[in-house]
Amino acid sequence: MPFTPEELVYFDSQHLGRVATASVTGVPDVAPVTFTITEASAIEIHGLDLPKTLKWKNSLATGKAAFVVDDLATTDPWRPRGVKVRGRVDADVSGERPVMRIYPEVIWSWGINPDAEKHFAGMIERRTVGA
Repeated sequence: MPFTPEELVYFDSQHLGRVATASVTGVPDVAPVTFTITEASAIEIHGLDLPKTLKWKNSLATGKAAFVVDDLATTDPWRPRGVKVRGRVDADVSGERPVMRIYPEVIWSWGINPDAEKHFAGMIERRTVGA
C-alpha cells in the first residue's frame, strides 16, 4: 500500500478531490471528483457520464494524471493538510459504471504524517512509490 494509515484515514474523511489531466498538446484540465481508494492502492475516480468528459479523453490519450485532496484542519492557527498524487491512469468500462484509476508513482503529503521527513518548506513530505 503506497499510502500511510494516516493518509487513508484522511482520504476517508473527505468527500471531494480534484483530478488534473492534460491533452497530448499540453492543454491542462482540472475537475472536482468523487473518489475511493481501492484495495489495489489505486485512486478510483467516479463521475456522471465519465467517458464524455475531458478528463477521461485526456487520460486515454496520455496515460497520466494528478490528484489532490486538501483542506484546512484549522484556520487559527493556519494548518493546511492534504495529499497530492501523480501517476499512471487507466479508464475502465468493464464494470457497472465507468471509472478512472490512478496508480500512484509520486506522493506528496502535508499536515497528515507528523513523524515523516519533510522536504519542502519543512512541511511537505515527498515519496516515490516503489523506490
